[in-house]
Amino acid sequence: MKFRFALLSAVCLASAALVQAAPATQAAAPVAASANALAPDALINTVSSDVLAQIKNDKAIQAGDVGKIAILVDQKIMPYVDFQRMTASAVGRNWRSATPEQQAKIQAEFKTLLVRTYAGALSQVRNHTISVKPLRAAPSDTEVVVKSELKSGSQQPIALDYRLEKTAQGWRVYDMNVMGVWLIETYRADFGSVINAGGIDNLIAKLQERNKANAAKS
Repeated sequence: MKFRFALLSAVCLASAALVQAAPATQAAAPVAASANALAPDALINTVSSDVLAQIKNDKAIQAGDVGKIAILVDQKIMPYVDFQRMTASAVGRNWRSATPEQQAKIQAEFKTLLVRTYAGALSQVRNHTISVKPLRAAPSDTEVVVKSELKSGSQQPIALDYRLEKTAQGWRVYDMNVMGVWLIETYRADFGSVINAGGIDNLIAKLQERNKANAAKS
């Protein structure tokens, strides 16, 4: 199964994660509640800047500590990501035919895959900053695209776009674009070929194989 790790690595430098969230701690609750009231562009700016700042101050994360990265993304990012919608969209039409148990396994393995992908990429974060462009949307819009750039010194900026939906809890990210390539479309092609070759269980098995291989390298 072909996974585009370079694409995901670039994405994670700005957003740090697209994995299923753990419950927020009581200490983090006030921050989460405040962020939930933000406009979509302000939300992206606040969360991304917070994550980048924490990475720069944590030597373990910079060294690729998977456990520390998992804690970071669970606490700082995932309250603002609709991971179920993202996973379902990546799987495509086959998601509806999967049992609840299969769906849960896909989400769990997808989480592990992304966290280990981010472990290597986050170790490269040093002087990166995020620049969010002014939002172009009507007040009544319930789905928007927030455009931003990831910058580091004199290096060429990386264009990053986020698709967000307005929910009862606030704005939530459900897709990301790096230099013209949407994450969901990338995974849908990969997942679709695996499912066509052997069904949903084959996708789960391939994800498990990839995760075991990644764990052996760490």
